[in-house]
Amino acid sequence: MWPPEQIQSVFDNILIPTDGSDCAQAALGYATDLATRYEANVHALCVADSRTLDTGPQSDEVRNELAAVAERTCAELSQSGISTQQAVKTDIPHKAILRYATEQEIDLIVMGTHGRTGVERYLLGSVTEKVVRLSDVPVLTVKTEDDGNVTYPYTDILVPTDGSEGAEAAIGPAVSVASRYDARIHAYSVIDTVAIGVDVRSGAILEALEESAQSAVDTIEEQATQASVSAVETAIEYGSPYRGIRSYVEEHDIDLVVMGTHGRSGLERYLLGSVAEKTVRTSPVPVMTVRQPE
Repeated sequence: MWPPEQIQSVFDNILIPTDGSDCAQAALGYATDLATRYEANVHALCVADSRTLDTGPQSDEVRNELAAVAERTCAELSQSGISTQQAVKTDIPHKAILRYATEQEIDLIVMGTHGRTGVERYLLGSVTEKVVRLSDVPVLTVKTEDDGNVTYPYTDILVPTDGSEGAEAAIGPAVSVASRYDARIHAYSVIDTVAIGVDVRSGAILEALEESAQSAVDTIEEQATQASVSAVETAIEYGSPYRGIRSYVEEHDIDLVVMGTHGRSGLERYLLGSVAEKTVRTSPVPVMTVRQPE
């Protein structure tokens, strides 16, 4: 959980891994908007996959092409007055991204959910999932504009929670973005009675589950209020967490989902893990995932 005094200035260095694909280009728009709001420096990183890259003239050609992609990306960012850095690495893509993020003290990674496929270069797809699982900093995943409309500037931000430390790790970034965009936060908890195998007709069990869910959304509301977020809504529902998140996004015109990558496991409640991965893959709006620091 981020203390309130740290909430207002979180994303000073933003990393955008890019391969020049349409999906990476869509992510660039989101990175540009965030960098403008936060007055952040943006790093454009291209990775030549060391597992498929041969040595010789072809490898030089691939690296030159990637250098051109990085340069174009930085040129586009510079048009918006954003300071930039560019890099081309040869490595296993997700490892290069994570290593670069650590070495350059990156605060946020913005990337598309799928990139270009082919022998000569690719970036995202399964690479994105690995980065989401392993990154120590928040990761914003974005689909192509063909898959969904541009949703920034954000007006409504959904924060799913089960009250676990894993879920609460997302509160700080969510509150920060809401503050920068003057957006409304939706604190949302799903009581999954089917998965945990309880009978909701049992009054004592039902009451305990509802109290836990209420405490979880209250925590978000309290932190958002302390940070002067303009509006906060809370909701508690029964059902499948993944389906509930998807329905809530559609029914409330959500622009961004911010969620932890893992929640609490056990009888009483859980949320994320595979739910976060399903949401990243299928959400019609961008998803910012936040992994609890070890």
